[in-house]
Amino acid sequence: MSRPPHPSDRPAPRDGRLVLDAEAVRDWSARTAEALGRERAAIDAINVFPVADGDTGTNLHLTADAAHRAVEAVFAAPGATGGSAPDTADAVRAMAHGALLGARGNSGTILSQLLRGMAAVLADGADGDHLARALAAAADAARAAVAHPEEGTILTVAAAAAHRCAAGGPLPEVAENAYEGARTALAATPGQLAALGRAGVVDAGGRGLVTVLGALLETVTGRAPAPLPPTAPVPAAHPAPEPCGPHDQGPAYEVLYLLEAGDEAVALLRARLDALGDSLVVVGGDGLWNVHVHTDDPGAAVEAGIEAGRPHRVRITHFASTAPGPGTHARADATRDAAAGTPGTAAERAPRAVVAVLPGEGLAGLCAEAGATTVQTRPGEPPADGALLDAVRRAHAREVVLLPNDADLRAAAATAAERARAEGIRVALIPTRAAVQGIAALAVHEPGRSFDEDVVAMTAAAGATRYAELAVAARQSFTSAGVCQAGDVLGLIEGDVAVIGQDLTDTARTVLDRMLQAGGELVTLVVADGTPPGLADTLEAHVRRGYLAVDTVTYHAGEGAPPLLIGVE
Repeated sequence: MSRPPHPSDRPAPRDGRLVLDAEAVRDWSARTAEALGRERAAIDAINVFPVADGDTGTNLHLTADAAHRAVEAVFAAPGATGGSAPDTADAVRAMAHGALLGARGNSGTILSQLLRGMAAVLADGADGDHLARALAAAADAARAAVAHPEEGTILTVAAAAAHRCAAGGPLPEVAENAYEGARTALAATPGQLAALGRAGVVDAGGRGLVTVLGALLETVTGRAPAPLPPTAPVPAAHPAPEPCGPHDQGPAYEVLYLLEAGDEAVALLRARLDALGDSLVVVGGDGLWNVHVHTDDPGAAVEAGIEAGRPHRVRITHFASTAPGPGTHARADATRDAAAGTPGTAAERAPRAVVAVLPGEGLAGLCAEAGATTVQTRPGEPPADGALLDAVRRAHAREVVLLPNDADLRAAAATAAERARAEGIRVALIPTRAAVQGIAALAVHEPGRSFDEDVVAMTAAAGATRYAELAVAARQSFTSAGVCQAGDVLGLIEGDVAVIGQDLTDTARTVLDRMLQAGGELVTLVVADGTPPGLADTLEAHVRRGYLAVDTVTYHAGEGAPPLLIGVE
């Protein structure tokens, strides 16, 4: 059966296009996705910087594919025919927005910012002069998005493409100059970046950008771009980079998420993430951002996003799960002790345990039944000094995941984790800030997988859970929602008072509605003793009526917990 015509099947006019109209943008996005799909494996094979994880080609292809699907969606929208067909501005904005939403990895995130920079100019005009200015804007925007730009990367190739066509001119001439500038700059990258020179390869991200500009050139002129020069080597002809130790490889995790936040919050987020790791790229604007960072503390990176706004589509990747991690030497020492028959050593320990701080007897009992070692607290009463370390010891495991479930306990939890590591226990601290985040993490805990993979999955689950708490004011005070009186019901969302009410049930409904305005798939309700009868049933019915695609699960916290805890995943 024959397939319908594809935009890339249509050749450009004989003398080339003079304007990059909406159909040309559609054609370009299709050709880009196709070309990166063909070259994906070759680009993956030369990926040695910033991390030799062999996925740059794949990430660029997935990003370009998301951009193309967004363009196709604009053309498929009702009324997108005849006089109502999308214009260039619609098409380039869709391409940039699709890339932002679908960006993968360091290279894909930078590509999305390049497209965003181009879209800002091409939306106002799409002839050769506008394309030249668009490429310059794209190069500047991409460089500004990277915390510590380095030469010999996709940023260098983008700048060279923009410089080569800066004089403007007819659209085909500008596209050809941009491609040649990028092609020449790519060949020079091994001499600019030591990691590339040692491996004998060009920059993988830069090669991907040359492919993108080659697709643009073919769209505009109808001619296939010139092949890469011999100095852009075939991957198989060159030896792989020399293996590095864990310290040479840099941080162990890649963290990516979409973030809804304002400009000021993102500026603070950049500074915080820059201190947590490297390869930091934050792209986007107008309230929606794509965040990428390499770090050894993925939980802290996600927590920083939670404090800045609303992160979602959180993806955490461990670069090499077989690489030695924290506690490697301690585990080796414990193994030697066990072989020698030393009493009280790792041979007697369980493989892995979870330690969780929880409010209320019922919730602590529930998590204990799920296999966690628990530390019970009461509102306003933090655990006693040493209680967290005692719980880690009591878990009697070689590997422990620690869930403090309270922002105020993070320092105490970090101290307990360090002391436990000194005793030969491998401890991962996931900075959960509420019990519902700890429940979400515990729900995906899998003792059978590797420690690193388990921690990544639990961190992602916790980070994807927004939280709220209902409390009763003890006295008059000023809050972020206004002045409250003693006895008022306070609805705290992410730690800040968002609602002041008189009735627990009504306030809970208001808090739920505010949280679900931002979307959600699962609501967790944790109800303490002493709340109005039928509170959980009332709230579950409220969710069913107003949010058809959202599931609800209820737990009973028993005594010693806040009246109501809410989680939204």
